[in-house]
Amino acid sequence: MRAFIETLSMIKIEHSIFALPFTLAAAFLAASGLPQPRILALIILATVLARSAAMAFNRYLDADIDAQNPRTANRSIPAGRLTQNYALTFTLMNALLFVGVTLFINKLVALMAPIFLLVILGYSACKRFTSGSHLILGLALGLAPIGAWASVRGTLSWEPLVLALAVLSWVAGFDIIYACQDLEFDRQKGLFSIPARLGVAKALRVSRLLHLVTVAALFLLGRMLSLDVFYYAGAVAMAACLAYEHYLVWDGSLERVDQAFFTVNGMAGLAFGSLAITSVFI
Repeated sequence: MRAFIETLSMIKIEHSIFALPFTLAAAFLAASGLPQPRILALIILATVLARSAAMAFNRYLDADIDAQNPRTANRSIPAGRLTQNYALTFTLMNALLFVGVTLFINKLVALMAPIFLLVILGYSACKRFTSGSHLILGLALGLAPIGAWASVRGTLSWEPLVLALAVLSWVAGFDIIYACQDLEFDRQKGLFSIPARLGVAKALRVSRLLHLVTVAALFLLGRMLSLDVFYYAGAVAMAACLAYEHYLVWDGSLERVDQAFFTVNGMAGLAFGSLAITSVFI
């Protein structure tokens, strides 16, 4: 039981809130209503499995780095509560189950599964060679609504790509804010990030620009799908949450980063996802 609880802590299961609202919104928008219950359940399962594999692999690959960083030294592996071999085994198990689940969805999703895994697992290595690692993380989460749309319709179109752009820029933007905490550590260890490259003030400006892209993409999607006022209310709520997030760190002070990262982003995803789903039933 202790290992199970520690595993949930390692993969930050509560942070599924960042991925699921947009994934579910994509599924309901693609179906123009309630998706087939079987497909909906498989979408949720695939999302959780893929995210679990990605988080476990990140902890496996970053164990040595995490041990040297005071902010992350108490994570499961560097603190000795779980081993790297355990994390790698957990990664492989979830990755294989993810591929297996996609086989029960449709051929298109099954064909995309290896590409999805390459991106979501490959992200963990990116900060070792590129400051664009934040964008790769955004892409990893942005693939979820693409997969959900393809699961429902069996085809792809421009609409899920626009939603993926919204997720990519949203995630990259808040990951830049979060990475500001490790600016000095990243520079000392030769790791790459936008804050380490540009400094906090310029990094926060990049984050604001990315979040403007998020809001623009959400409004563009509403126009493309001719959605109603509930959807746009969700987009406005998302914009308001992002504005408040930037207000919390506007002066470059990082004392409220956790509030901006966890609380506000969780609220943003839930607000948009719930209102977007509501719009297809009104």
